[in-house]
Amino acid sequence: MEDQEWIAGKHSLLEALRAGRTINKIWVAEGAQKHLTQPIVMEAKNRGIIVQFVDKRKLDQMAPGLQHQGVVAQAAPYAYVEVEDLLARAAERGEAPFLLVLDEIEDPHNLGSILRTAECTGVHGVIIPKRRSAAVTATVSKTSAGAVEYVPVARVTNLVQTMEQLKEGGVWVVGTDVAAKDEIYSGSSGNIFTGPVAIVIGNENKGMGRLVRETCDVLLKLPMNGQLNSLNASVAAGVVMYEVLRRRRAEG
Repeated sequence: MEDQEWIAGKHSLLEALRAGRTINKIWVAEGAQKHLTQPIVMEAKNRGIIVQFVDKRKLDQMAPGLQHQGVVAQAAPYAYVEVEDLLARAAERGEAPFLLVLDEIEDPHNLGSILRTAECTGVHGVIIPKRRSAAVTATVSKTSAGAVEYVPVARVTNLVQTMEQLKEGGVWVVGTDVAAKDEIYSGSSGNIFTGPVAIVIGNENKGMGRLVRETCDVLLKLPMNGQLNSLNASVAAGVVMYEVLRRRRAEG
């Protein structure tokens, strides 16, 4: 099944169609509500994609565990990009690169949520490792509410090596770590966020790996007032992304 991927749900599928994703075929449940399926059928017709109406149970079999809302599509596999492409995207927009490096985020729902916030905050791209990391799957696509079609993801063999290359290219690599001395709201981090920056988010349970942590230029933590000392990874990532956006807006 590596050579294909399932996309389920009206929103995810419409975003994939509009983003020009290669869709091979679409299946629609016979009794599905017209207002859900009509826009998809129209869009598919315009693009010459085959639509087949089938019994809802067939969809349940094709996309087990996915909330498909009566529509399932078979797509070409997710197209990962190169790290250079992410930097080129920033250059095209005339903006300082703003990247996200995810060190072994394992939960596809977390990855999907992170991609959704990344799209909202102007992140130019996300870097994930090939091993021990959630890949971009149908669940990720669904959780990201279509954002996965707009935020490019690069998949690299060696995260530390990639971080070193970013540093050589003038990008500041900032790790988030509960044990860091400085907070993201401290004045010192201000100019870091407005220049070329890559934010590193660690694994849900272990945080960043030792080598990844040691490769960061700066370590920052989120202020914690409560008793729990760790936020959900996607929430933590979201807070940092919005802080970068805020600083960049303030700089104009």
